[in-house]
Amino acid sequence: MIAYVTVGADDIARAKRFYSAFLPALDYGLREGPEGLSYALPVVPGQSPVLPDFYVKPTFDGRAASAGNGSMVAFEAQSQSQVRDLHAAALAAGGSDEGPPSFRASYGPHFYVGYLRDPQGNKIALFCSNPNEPGRDG
Repeated sequence: MIAYVTVGADDIARAKRFYSAFLPALDYGLREGPEGLSYALPVVPGQSPVLPDFYVKPTFDGRAASAGNGSMVAFEAQSQSQVRDLHAAALAAGGSDEGPPSFRASYGPHFYVGYLRDPQGNKIALFCSNPNEPGRDG
């Protein structure tokens, strides 16, 4: 099981604007500190935390943050309309489009996804695969 994902950012305020445009709508809460941003899902009393957590932090070695080639973090939305809404919100908050929300021929008939880059260049996917919504083929 993946416990957490961390992406680097040189401008934490800019990263906060971007990620706070859509992560709260996916139930992620934000904790800020001198070490950066920590997004986590709510913990029900008496239950284990729901993983993974998502961290946005300055680099440990102090060099410029960079996006990994082939690296991507995907967040699951509840519906196709939520994918569209959150993709638009993330673009308005400083992200760049890497592929508008739609079905992709190379994925299953219910996999609906939009791709973005955060202000640092990290690739982000917002997706939904709800079988109760219309699929690619009808």
